Amino acid sequence: MANGKPRYKTYESPAGGWGATAATAKVLMQQSVLTKGSKALLSMNQPGGFKCPSCAFPDPACRKKLEFCENGAKALAFEATRYRVTREFFAAHTVSELMEKSDHWLEMQGRLTEPMRYDAASDKYVPCTWDDAFDLIGRHLRALDSPHQAEFYTSGRTPNEAAFLYSIFVREFGTNNFPDCSNMCHEPTSRGLPPSIGVGKGTVVMEDFDHAEAIFVIGQNTGTNSPRMMTNLVEARKRGVPIVAVNPMPERALVRFADPQDIVQMATFGSTEIASEFVHIRIGGDLALFKGMMKVIFERDAAGENVIDWDFINDHSTGIDAVRDEVMAQDWAEIVEISGVSEEQIRRVAEIYIRSGATMICYGMGLTQHQEGSRLLQQVANLLFLRGNFGKPGAGISPIRGHSNVQGDRTVGIDERPSQEYLDQVREVFGFEPPRDWGHHTLEAVEAMEKGTARVFIGMGGNFVRAIPDTERSYQAMRKLDLTVGITTKLNRGHLVHGKEALILPVIARSEVIRTSGGEQFVTIEDSMANVTASRGVLEPASPDLKPEVEIVCRMAMAALPDSRVPWESFIADYDRIRFKISEVYPEIYRDFNDKIRYPEGFHLDVPPRRRDWPTPSGKANFLVFPGLHVNEPVSDPGMLRLATVRSHDQFNTTIYSYNDRYRGVYNDRMVLFMNAEDRAVRGLEDGATVTLETIFDDDVKRRVPGLTVIDYPMPRGAVAGYYPELNPLLPLEYFDEISGTPAAKSIPVRIVESQAAMHRDFDV
Repeated sequence: MANGKPRYKTYESPAGGWGATAATAKVLMQQSVLTKGSKALLSMNQPGGFKCPSCAFPDPACRKKLEFCENGAKALAFEATRYRVTREFFAAHTVSELMEKSDHWLEMQGRLTEPMRYDAASDKYVPCTWDDAFDLIGRHLRALDSPHQAEFYTSGRTPNEAAFLYSIFVREFGTNNFPDCSNMCHEPTSRGLPPSIGVGKGTVVMEDFDHAEAIFVIGQNTGTNSPRMMTNLVEARKRGVPIVAVNPMPERALVRFADPQDIVQMATFGSTEIASEFVHIRIGGDLALFKGMMKVIFERDAAGENVIDWDFINDHSTGIDAVRDEVMAQDWAEIVEISGVSEEQIRRVAEIYIRSGATMICYGMGLTQHQEGSRLLQQVANLLFLRGNFGKPGAGISPIRGHSNVQGDRTVGIDERPSQEYLDQVREVFGFEPPRDWGHHTLEAVEAMEKGTARVFIGMGGNFVRAIPDTERSYQAMRKLDLTVGITTKLNRGHLVHGKEALILPVIARSEVIRTSGGEQFVTIEDSMANVTASRGVLEPASPDLKPEVEIVCRMAMAALPDSRVPWESFIADYDRIRFKISEVYPEIYRDFNDKIRYPEGFHLDVPPRRRDWPTPSGKANFLVFPGLHVNEPVSDPGMLRLATVRSHDQFNTTIYSYNDRYRGVYNDRMVLFMNAEDRAVRGLEDGATVTLETIFDDDVKRRVPGLTVIDYPMPRGAVAGYYPELNPLLPLEYFDEISGTPAAKSIPVRIVESQAAMHRDFDV
């Protein structure tokens, strides 16, 4: 539980600035690592240092001495913490007792120190040796009736070397079951963009911020989820570049921001206005906005204005006629109604886009987590095609991904739907025939657990059970498993919702030194703009009994595949050997990997659309039709509200740093519901009332979350927001994007079914 009474106070200061500086110092002191953590921060995101264990935003080519943000500092502080979870801790607590603790409490206990095995008789985790742990994994995997009875999860913090070997191990074992964290966030990027542009990645690099003439930031809370990007936005605004922010929630960092590394701004308590235009979109209204903008462009083209880049269209694209016909058939009144944006503002935003000779569109999970998230991104590509915004400086599409190596993991093989060409390369390089059928994504893995067809779950990092939808149902599914394995740095809920047997295997963290018999090793990370750089830890490991992820993967493979053709043991000592194999499997993009990664700035993986080369079946950029204006199925219930689950500022994914959300003015509470005051009044509720939310969904399951405090917030009518993962119980497993399998967490249809008068809480608004 939170310490202190819940308090709600409107945040008036700019994001960043002294508030971020104070928060950074506070978290370093809280984890008792002020000196150690401060020294480590000087190495984070620097040549010869380690990559931030938080978000995937790139480092600038021209480096600052301090290249970290408040939330990166939090991630490091909690990783470098002096607190430890020892065998004595586990001896003092049963798993049932630990289940009653909050996610924040579990996080605060500190770093895991040795491998632990679940003992059902005592309901406690007890110490075990590494040899015994690998033996248990090997016995369970070898005893399966089919390799498809195992699920192999990957977190985005896994470095390229470990992820690559994990993919080879699992495919030699005989399955493509790779549920991973990308399935739950940016999978629509990976699945939706290839039919449009040929790749499932963004097409911009950091230098494009310097050349952009307009920047759109859509469905992304930059100041919390990728704060280092704020520096680029500040510099763009100082050059007079218009920044259009599109979001149901006005986020503080996109209103005003103070750069903590700007000495003058800090000394004068100054700040920079970020968004030149804020589009207060309704949840699910983005498609209508995009089509409204395209309709403006097509109307003006028909009137004879030079608003479409016809040279680009004719030379590089196909399909514009069908898209134009569909867009022009849309009614303005319906566009306005569904988007929640006036025709006047849509035309104004379209004018900003038309006047720009180079436009970047950056987006987050506000676009991807809808029932038609993949097709929605294809419309973003359509909009960019119209002005030729690919393959020129300052232009392109930019998914702002979350976890630090989630894109890299996909690049090196963590993919439940691998291409046949990739599988051919694996066979050629490693000498075994990999499975050819598609494996399970996250939701399919949970379904297999429910049916009993999955029996083993191995989690390479992350907190799977708190990240996935339908919480209670997913808990029940996980508990049916024979074995669960958590490979991790910290204790989390995933270790408490476990199979009949369970292991916790502690790893060396990103910020820590990896030493093997071959000497000190480094790993590599691919950021969200396809730059690959080295990461070398600088801190001593939290315990002498930790192992690197690479060794854990190799030892699992050796235990499960005693007759393997792969030289697993050789990879444990020398990571250059792993990178050599990566270059053999991916000769086009990873050629000379070991040479290029020695450059301090790393290297950029080839993204063909950046040079107007389109690896699509047509060989062109494809305009794709998406009929209508809805990205979510309409719901007829008159009391329906659309719920978006969001992170707080003191949170990264499922890791809860505190109960505060400074920029939204929430302190000592996470059970809140941000709501439009008019929607509240219509329902006869007071500001501060306590309500129960219920999901509107066509099945027999009653999904409810009680105890939510209503907070007046500038949400669009019909839209509400609350924190993830607390509101995950409201998200049905079956409510997802069909193309990607990504849960539609930004558009859950809910209604208020119970309410109580406002309790006594501190409000200052």
